Amino acid sequence: MLRSILAFLFSVVLVSVTVAEAGAQDSEADVRQPTGGAQTLEDIMARQRGESVDYEFRRSNTGDPSGAAAENEKLGPLGGVSDADVWRSIRFSKSNIIASTDTPVSTLLIQDGGMTWLSLRAGPLRTWGGWLIFAVTILLAVFYLLRGKIRVEGKLTGQTILRFALIERVAHWALAVSFILLGLTGLITLFGRVVLIPAIGRDAFSPIAMVSKWIHNNVAWVFMVSLVVVFILWIRHNIPNRADLVWLGKGGGLFTKGTHPPARKFNAGQKIIYWMVLILGASISVSGLALLFPFEFPMFAATFEKINALGIPGLLSMDPLPEVLSPYEEMQLSLLWHAIVAFVFIALIIAHIYLGSVGMEGAFASMGTGKVDKQWAKEHHSLWYAEVEEAAKHDDVPEAVAKGTS
Repeated sequence: MLRSILAFLFSVVLVSVTVAEAGAQDSEADVRQPTGGAQTLEDIMARQRGESVDYEFRRSNTGDPSGAAAENEKLGPLGGVSDADVWRSIRFSKSNIIASTDTPVSTLLIQDGGMTWLSLRAGPLRTWGGWLIFAVTILLAVFYLLRGKIRVEGKLTGQTILRFALIERVAHWALAVSFILLGLTGLITLFGRVVLIPAIGRDAFSPIAMVSKWIHNNVAWVFMVSLVVVFILWIRHNIPNRADLVWLGKGGGLFTKGTHPPARKFNAGQKIIYWMVLILGASISVSGLALLFPFEFPMFAATFEKINALGIPGLLSMDPLPEVLSPYEEMQLSLLWHAIVAFVFIALIIAHIYLGSVGMEGAFASMGTGKVDKQWAKEHHSLWYAEVEEAAKHDDVPEAVAKGTS
């Protein structure tokens, strides 16, 4: 009896060792056998860590879409092909999709570029954009602590001179207010999930998000119209001239007290802001229109076509850029570009707001009431002041000078 038990135990151990050795030899080949060929836990963890995952096990596991294999298989609702096989076949472009029209959308069932867009939006875009705004704010705060408010150094005269007419102020404030609303609602959309939801909860954030979206989509039209009006009103005053070189050479007097380089109605710094507002505003408007009308207003396909025609990818040792894009790809690229331009735009406007308010004495009044003290005009825009005074002597600008108290 004891001999029989020992023989049985020896047989069990021998079989176990044999199976273990065979399993060790075939471990790599059968690693997905317990999951039926599906992804493993290690695949999922690697993807969450941002590591590259080999999807060959999916790419080669698409069944037989033609159904020929069904002759040797038990037939089901889809013949010899399961739902998972069908979708893997579509995912890795092994299925023939027949459409009545040949367009970038007609044969597209799965577009996985959204994951790349999401990772860029939630990663580098949000991180670097946030740091840009933070850095500009800190630099301006340090500049204010070191330089202080740029004050009028001469004695105020108590007489004011008309600097901006009513139509100019209306256009400026329409552009400014609309941009502030667009900037705030855009930041809410981008940072809401990581900042507002943890702070106020999902239920409170939901109506804020919906209102922000409505404001963003509709106030955009005010911004675009105001941008065109500002361009028309001030283009002739923002053509560069030699005085701008002198102004730039002296840093506009921003860093040294008692330095007042000559300037016309707009100095070189204001001209730079003007042209950047136009360029950034036009770019963000075009990408915004592409988002509002993705199927009617593609932007990147046409842009890539022109870039390829210029041979720029070849000069950079790159492959030609894609010239045929689906509306979904257009939207993904437009959203990224829209946000990148917006961050640069916001940083620029923060600096502009600083100089136009707490950074310089008398600057806000020029766009608030439209009038500035004569002494302020002499110090900051001496060439323009001389032109207006000369014109007033000949009654060419009867309303140019208005007496008052400072």
